[in-house]
Amino acid sequence: MTTTTAAVLVPLLPFLGAVAGLLLGRRAPGFVRPLAVLPTLAAAGLAVLVAVRQGGGAGGGTAPLTAATRLADTGSVPVDLALQIDGFAALVAVLVAVVACCVQIYSTGYLRDDPRYPSYAALVSLFTAAMLLVVYSDDLIVLLVGWEIMGICSYFLVGHYWETAAARSASLKAFLVTKLGDVPFLIGIFALAGDTGTFRISEIHTRLTSGTAGAPLDHPTLIALLLLAGVAGKSAQFPLHTWLPDAMAGPTPVSALIHAATMVAAGVFVVARLLPVFASSAAALAVLAAMAAVTMVGSALAALAQDDIKRVLAYSTVGQLGYMTGALAVDDRGAAVFHLITHGAFKALLFLGAGVVIHAAGSNSLAAMSRMSGLAQRIPDAFWTMTIALLALAAIPPFAGFFSKEAVLGAAEHAATGHTSGVPEGVGWTVLLAGLLTALLTAGYAARLWLLTFRGQGEPVPDHGKQPVAMNVVLWVLFLPTAALGLAYGTLPDWFDGESLTPTLTTSVLGTGLALGGALVMYGAWRHSSARARQVPLGAVAAHPEAADAVSEAEAIATHEAAYGSIAGASDPADPGRLLLGPLHRHAAVGFHLDAVYGALFVRPVRAAARLVRYLDREVVETYVRGAGGAPRLLGAAVRRAQTGNVQTYLGALLAGSLVLAVAAVLVAAGA
Repeated sequence: MTTTTAAVLVPLLPFLGAVAGLLLGRRAPGFVRPLAVLPTLAAAGLAVLVAVRQGGGAGGGTAPLTAATRLADTGSVPVDLALQIDGFAALVAVLVAVVACCVQIYSTGYLRDDPRYPSYAALVSLFTAAMLLVVYSDDLIVLLVGWEIMGICSYFLVGHYWETAAARSASLKAFLVTKLGDVPFLIGIFALAGDTGTFRISEIHTRLTSGTAGAPLDHPTLIALLLLAGVAGKSAQFPLHTWLPDAMAGPTPVSALIHAATMVAAGVFVVARLLPVFASSAAALAVLAAMAAVTMVGSALAALAQDDIKRVLAYSTVGQLGYMTGALAVDDRGAAVFHLITHGAFKALLFLGAGVVIHAAGSNSLAAMSRMSGLAQRIPDAFWTMTIALLALAAIPPFAGFFSKEAVLGAAEHAATGHTSGVPEGVGWTVLLAGLLTALLTAGYAARLWLLTFRGQGEPVPDHGKQPVAMNVVLWVLFLPTAALGLAYGTLPDWFDGESLTPTLTTSVLGTGLALGGALVMYGAWRHSSARARQVPLGAVAAHPEAADAVSEAEAIATHEAAYGSIAGASDPADPGRLLLGPLHRHAAVGFHLDAVYGALFVRPVRAAARLVRYLDREVVETYVRGAGGAPRLLGAAVRRAQTGNVQTYLGALLAGSLVLAVAAVLVAAGA
């Protein structure tokens, strides 16, 4: 099998598995699980084969793999079904396929009793195929197809528990907010094609980096900002990040897939592929840096105030994506993609582990878990793997997150000191300072999650038996890259642009010191507040842990507010996050009221306009319509009354009419 054939099969196999799953889900339920797992597993194997054959991409001496065929000759800019696989695409495709395979295997146990599992599994496969199409595609229009398929898949998967109001609302919000960014993204693609004369990413890259005459874009800032709007929506960056925490209403495996390998990763990857476009405009880099800084710090503060374990991880994803966009702002896509890959491994592990925790505790509330004891002993696999994953998230050496996060901070330091050409020093300082502050906050909320979940005090957690083997095996599979992938920092430059990913001394000391400081401060606050947990009872845990995992999670989501109050209103003095944030807590818990701002600026005016249109339609338009139908009806009724069928009546009317006409004629003649 040639490398090109293998590359084509990587996105094609999950797509065929999705089609077969949708067609055979009800007719042959016994084939559903094999059709979900085997095509994705084969795609993962082929993705690894393609990556090995590429041998490090251009950096390793192998030219990027390219292949194309004309898809549509538009008469101006043609559309090609083209692929380009360099080191970036090869490794990201491995990440996507491996995480998707883990999610499918995990789901066979997690949703084992779910009646909608066939459609769920097919949509996960389609989601995977769409992301792989984005990764391998060399044509922006074909990339856009995968981009939009992911959007509709997220709508259906986030709304999987459609019986709950939270899931329905979250799926609609995710779809609309991402579409809000997709419109300018589409315009930006056409504007870029208009300036360069091609949709091919490789040709755009060559044009902008070759240094030949006429290479610069005509409208670099406009194009970059239009593309950035779409990226902000897909990758949940400020101000279009509000959909991602609410998307936690979907099943936990879906959360793992969206946060680790698809959807949110797509935006970062597209900017990495089109980085020369953004590097053509210093203003665009400044906007990208400011967006990354606000996203990093704001999401980390919000994560400190969340009570739902999955919302903590969701805001964590938003912040880690901010690190990636920050690396892109300082023109280092190697550091960005390195963090994308390591983050995909440990964030998938954290979400899948959270699914085990929710089932064992019967709740998604950290406040409830802090009043339980023995949870770590009930789920030892999830406990140990999540502990390492949280250490990686907090960038504690020697775990993967430390090396990739330090690569980002090192790139920012390099730009801040004026050693990165084309990048303003202010951009470097913005990313560096925000990244260091976020390192402190990240370690704080990671420590808070671990302490409240696994060091609770109170009644013992009931033993509901061991988790399915498939779920625990997946946790240990993801544990390996979480623990060791960062050690590949010396090899990865050959896969990327050749820039060093070795941690620098300054940022390593500062970043690690701040991370340890954040964890210690959180530990001290927890020791101070944990005694209050026994004094302040909370509402009863409403979920039924003895039920299947997915059922327990759906009940926990639906009953969270009823049992514990709203996220901002659950006054729990035993929460160390509340103690440290002080008055800021109630604002951080609701995402600094950004949803309320959107509601005031956009939602309420649109609803008011809709009510006005409905009133005008009912009272004005319908009145005219009714009048247009009523006048002929009245005229017809009058005419119908005159048609009596009596000859004498007709003769009398004729004579009366003749008399009237005669009198009228005499009067006219007299007047003449």
